[in-house]
Amino acid sequence: MTLNQILYFQKVARLENYHQAAEELYISQPSLSRSMAALESELGVALFEKKGRGVTLTKAGKLFLEHADRIAGDCDVAVGKMQELSSDGGKIDIGYIFPLAGHYIPHKVRKFLNQEENKNVVFNFWQNHTPAIAEKVRTGELDVGFGGYLKMDDMEFFPLSAQELVIITPKEHPLSEMQEVPLVELDHYPVIGYESASWMGTYAKYLYRKYQVNPNTIVECPDEYSIVSLVRENFGIALMPQTDILLNADGIKIHKIMGLEIYRQVFMFWMKDRYRLPAVERFIKYMKEQQADDANDTENVSKIYLKFYI
Repeated sequence: MTLNQILYFQKVARLENYHQAAEELYISQPSLSRSMAALESELGVALFEKKGRGVTLTKAGKLFLEHADRIAGDCDVAVGKMQELSSDGGKIDIGYIFPLAGHYIPHKVRKFLNQEENKNVVFNFWQNHTPAIAEKVRTGELDVGFGGYLKMDDMEFFPLSAQELVIITPKEHPLSEMQEVPLVELDHYPVIGYESASWMGTYAKYLYRKYQVNPNTIVECPDEYSIVSLVRENFGIALMPQTDILLNADGIKIHKIMGLEIYRQVFMFWMKDRYRLPAVERFIKYMKEQQADDANDTENVSKIYLKFYI
């Protein structure tokens, strides 16, 4: 059974005349008759019976017409959905690291959806570490990811926001009155760190090796919220990016790193050679345009990460 046979059947059923149906379908009457005969043979029932110069539906034909109408209707809906996807609508699946959840991603997505051409777009959000996000981008479960840089030749990475790394301490701490704290002070106090599997966990270890720091990491956390909470309760101090999470964080002190300017760069990434819906392409273009004003800062910060990964 083919979709054409279903459409042909609908036409004959509506007009109750093979000749008229053939004319409207732009096919010959013998071709239409053969198509309907083949359909009846496949179904094992008669769909039409002669009535004067025309035909009328049998009981089986009336039942089959109900199903044929539903099938044709579903096809019309599917075509409409595909046309919607190919123009202004569709769903965009994005994944992002935890620090972007509070303001950055909600703010950027809201501005994107406020544009008239994007009013029919729907987003699906997923939070995790960069490696987990990259894996879902690779499998196609996510269209776009936001996180740290990974050396993956099959993905395109575009630099976005840069966040300076700082040291945070409890409010009542021997270092709390210092505006700038040497990185080596991490050797002298318990340290709250990132999970080893996370991008920041890997990056922090690289920095410790580079600057010959050997901190006593007493606990590893999945995100900045957990780190701030443990530092606030005087479990230790921490090295972390200056994210939105720190803006209204009570019970802690934020310190610049003495003599160093180290950044965590956030990248947007997607698969290089994979078809993307127009809505996804528009979102990628939009995010690039959003970053254009900070292009110089982004370029400088990106060099730090190139040194890290080369």
